[in-house]
Amino acid sequence: MPYRVCFVCTGNICRSPMAESVFRAHVTEAGLDDLVEVDSAGTGGWHEGDGADERTVAVLEAGGYESDHEARQFQASWFSRLDLVIALDTGHLKALRRLATTAEDTAKVRLLRSYDPAAGGDLDVPDPYYGHMDGFEECLEMVEAASPGLLAAVREQVGGREA
Repeated sequence: MPYRVCFVCTGNICRSPMAESVFRAHVTEAGLDDLVEVDSAGTGGWHEGDGADERTVAVLEAGGYESDHEARQFQASWFSRLDLVIALDTGHLKALRRLATTAEDTAKVRLLRSYDPAAGGDLDVPDPYYGHMDGFEECLEMVEAASPGLLAAVREQVGGREA
């Protein structure tokens, strides 16, 4: 059974699909794509069925990442099939922990930037939606900076699952 990681932001059109694409690329590069599944969702359903924001797509493509995406809303029932739920900011972290019905589910929720040792005390990835392209570029930088630490943590968890 694969190790499943889901990234969560507000509407699932900016930050979480960006994190999904970047982390999937890291998983593939590490040769773990048979062992790790990566997806994303939003805390709300406002954009369900929509593709990623065009600025997210542009930043991902400029960075060499794929950007095939369809927005969806996170459901509490998903906790049972997920191993790790990655929140992009503290608001998402709180919303996800409210959805969790068990201590085990609550323990699965982490902030993305907690995997970046250089992040310091500010662990939120700012929402770029109402801003300009530089906000999307900054978001990508933060996601890329946290991805190696997250990959190391996931690799440790799937170590016993490797053939």
